[in-house]
Amino acid sequence: MLDEKMEKALNEQINAEIYSAYLYLSMSAYFESVNLKGFANWMRIQVMEEQTHAKKFYDYVIDRGGRVLLSEIKAPPTEWDSPLAAFEAVLEHERLVTSLINGLVDLAVELRDHATNSFLKWFIDEQVEEEASADEIIQSLKLNENNPGGLFMIDKDLAQRTFLPPQDVTI
Repeated sequence: MLDEKMEKALNEQINAEIYSAYLYLSMSAYFESVNLKGFANWMRIQVMEEQTHAKKFYDYVIDRGGRVLLSEIKAPPTEWDSPLAAFEAVLEHERLVTSLINGLVDLAVELRDHATNSFLKWFIDEQVEEEASADEIIQSLKLNENNPGGLFMIDKDLAQRTFLPPQDVTI
């Protein structure tokens, strides 16, 4: 059974993961509007990843005898000054999510909730990957800042991204 504080925190994380999906869907729509289909694809794949994260938390709360309580999702931004600005926002957002996951780990340690601490290890590793991926794209965009051909190549590269769900999640 989950501690009441942990259950509340995990429900807040479900909300944060759903917001992340909503944010990336908004970014996908932005990229579609400026005809960067590869960037839009990258964001759509990110939406699926964030939905998977939310589902992992959802299932975990239920598996531990808790109750999932969904709350309002705030509206995401809809405009960015450039692809670089959008990916800088992605990195900033992923750093926020990392801090939220770290807070959950801290709470699990405080409550001596070893099961939740173990469950969160996957998310700690995932966040390292999420931040590195966003930063890699930022560095490519910076290298090609005044090179429209470079932006075209990055767009073509991002169009190749596909979704691979984690083995332990059914969608």
